[in-house]
Amino acid sequence: MNRARLHVTNPSTGETIRELPTDDREAALGKLDAAWACFHDRSQALALHERIEILERLHALMTSEEQALAELIALEGGKPLQDALVEASRATAGVRIAINVISEDLGTVIPLGHRAASAGRSNFTRKFSRGVVLAFSAFNHPLNLIVHQIIPAFATGSPCVVKPAPDTPLSCLRLVELMHAAGVPRDYVQASVSEDLEVAAAMVASDRIAFFSFIGSARVGWMLRGQLHPGVRCALEHGGVAPAIVTPSANLDLAVPSIIKGGYYHAGQVCVSTQRVYAHGSVFEALVERLSARVGALKVGDASDAATEVGPLIRAAEVDRIESWVEEAVQAGAKAVVGGARSGGNFFKPTLMTGVPADAKLSTQEVFGPVVCVYAYDELDAALAAANVHPHAFQAAIYTQELDDMLRAFEAFDASAVMVNDHSA
Repeated sequence: MNRARLHVTNPSTGETIRELPTDDREAALGKLDAAWACFHDRSQALALHERIEILERLHALMTSEEQALAELIALEGGKPLQDALVEASRATAGVRIAINVISEDLGTVIPLGHRAASAGRSNFTRKFSRGVVLAFSAFNHPLNLIVHQIIPAFATGSPCVVKPAPDTPLSCLRLVELMHAAGVPRDYVQASVSEDLEVAAAMVASDRIAFFSFIGSARVGWMLRGQLHPGVRCALEHGGVAPAIVTPSANLDLAVPSIIKGGYYHAGQVCVSTQRVYAHGSVFEALVERLSARVGALKVGDASDAATEVGPLIRAAEVDRIESWVEEAVQAGAKAVVGGARSGGNFFKPTLMTGVPADAKLSTQEVFGPVVCVYAYDELDAALAAANVHPHAFQAAIYTQELDDMLRAFEAFDASAVMVNDHSA
């Protein structure tokens, strides 16, 4: 039977890089069956020392291929090569971290004796694999995210089936090839490429999986969570808005380049991109002036060019969406200080906005594009309250030289982490 073909395109040029066969329902579920059989057949189990040896070989292979892996990330994902090199290096480091953890975290001994009945006794703990891991990943870090999803699973003895984002499957496929070359049995780690939502739903609902790892939109993640078989655990990582506050004491020489990197890294296509900046009225004009000069000087272009600082959006539909959001804000009274328009193909000019209404999409939703909005505030508590008006924030930032302001932000930000004098991305 002929399977549908996936055309993987270069977002910088629109050219097709490669055509891939995709998995239909039968093929995708067959991979889960194979992984399940691999886990339950003890003759196929890999001892701890075998997994460590395989990961050491994988680390060596990835280290030798870091440049090629970075070039692939830039080619299929549109991430500027200078940033793709960082991703490839981080992915390789992720393998080393997994090796270190499983080499050291072998269990714990808990001495008892706090009551007479347990005197002279001890408990000990040991961690066991739960079973097959199913991972759905996102396009914006096509190598490092998948390393974070499947390398710890393999390290702990869990067979994995990973479904990369259809926009960026090649980095994932290369990682799986390297894992097989390092000695991972083919059924132990498999990739499933598909654009079919029904196939994805069938995989999630399978009783073959023990753990589901999802990285993507909140809407899709929570929808899929509701389809999991009873007893299946999951981890959902989804989008968010990462606000930043610039206080009167902030060092603008430090804050300006930091905000630029946080807001325009990977054209803003990261879940911790700096989208909303709240600047105290005493520094608002100076900050906007200095930001605008830097934004206007950013080099936009082909992600494979080592000099490029801002690459394309992943697909043309995102350009249309962001353009409409900017136009909506401008019509409501906002000003595009820099940019504010498309620049051909999948490119949108790095944009700096002021005067964006609180109810505009740029203020209330994750733009996932190269747009930073700056708002003025008078009191820190008011800025914190405004920054917290969003359902999801992984990280937030504050630029200040005052310890009290830093501590107040740490307490009040509704975020998982607060960066001080550094960007969230």
